Amino acid sequence: MIELADLDEMIALRRDIHAHPELAYDEHRTAALVAERLRSWGIETHTGIGRTGVVGVLKAGSASRAILLRADMDALPIQEANTFDHRSRHDGKMHGCGHDGHTAMLLAAARHLKQAGGFDGTVYVCFQPAEENGGAGARAMIEDGLFERFPCEAVFGMHNWPGMPAGSFGVCSGPMMAAANAFKITVTGRGGHAAAPQDCDDPVPALFAIGQALQTILTRSKRPLDAAVVSITQVQAGGEVTNIIPGSAWLGGSVRAYSTGVVDLIERRMNELAEPIAAAHGCQAEVYFERRYPALVNTPDETAFCLDVMRDVVGSDQSRVIEPVMASEDFAFMLQAKPGCYVFLGNGDGEHRLAGHGLGPCMLHNTSYDFNDSLIPVGASYWIRLAQRYLA
Repeated sequence: MIELADLDEMIALRRDIHAHPELAYDEHRTAALVAERLRSWGIETHTGIGRTGVVGVLKAGSASRAILLRADMDALPIQEANTFDHRSRHDGKMHGCGHDGHTAMLLAAARHLKQAGGFDGTVYVCFQPAEENGGAGARAMIEDGLFERFPCEAVFGMHNWPGMPAGSFGVCSGPMMAAANAFKITVTGRGGHAAAPQDCDDPVPALFAIGQALQTILTRSKRPLDAAVVSITQVQAGGEVTNIIPGSAWLGGSVRAYSTGVVDLIERRMNELAEPIAAAHGCQAEVYFERRYPALVNTPDETAFCLDVMRDVVGSDQSRVIEPVMASEDFAFMLQAKPGCYVFLGNGDGEHRLAGHGLGPCMLHNTSYDFNDSLIPVGASYWIRLAQRYLA
């Protein structure tokens, strides 16, 4: 583990970012803070990439090789339940996913690399906007010329992970996080009085039938070995009056899978099921399917390399191969463009939280979450060792 001389400063910076959360593409204060710190340390800094993204450039030696290290900066549109001193100052906004910690860890690593060097080539430190809620900040930065302006041979990312022992690492080669997709199925019929259903084409039973049929895609259309999830999370039909059959109803939700082929299958079968089922009830169905993030796929060589770096930093007993998860991440767009690896850093079980935390668990996207500041030297050490070893 590398000892950070500025650890207290980095903890204070992390908590300052936590207290001032900003949503996707509105990270103006956070981006300005990041840019100011990088420039104060003598690091070449570029701003406004993908709207609010920031990239710092660290060069040492004479080699032309380069890598990119990425942290995300945006917060979530949820109300924080914590009451400790660094709680959110903005109602309805919260760093409930640890991006404040990700930013602090990469800043700490950038400062150390600038001072200590120990690598031969270029390290790009990339602070990305809009990872949450389908904002696709990684794609926005790529479309804004990220890899043309900052050419690199590999990309690396990291996310804290509650439930894993604090300071431990986890990773797997190949698909590690799922593709994220949203769907909405609207059934349109003919409404009327609930006492005279024979004069109506009721969309509600049609919607129920479609909702049940969607699960047969997983059990009868998809290979059992191909992991996927179809979750109905929204249902809307009618208003507050109980004796009116509505003219339309809809349901929506999320589709997760590790392969594009499986996503293609699910989308196709949704259309094939919804339209005839609605027609059998005298109604019409319209399926909206939105592909948000692709699956996050780690490349084998870079994954093996990152496992070695983890073991160097925290030891073999705290570095393990894990199973893939159904959560999603827009770092997947970067991994579609470049070889690389994304890893998890254990955030613990919540015992690190200060007095005044909410009653909920310290899980991602939970109103009682808080990043574990003890991870800052661990994550920074990982970034430093990765850069020094990759660009040895």
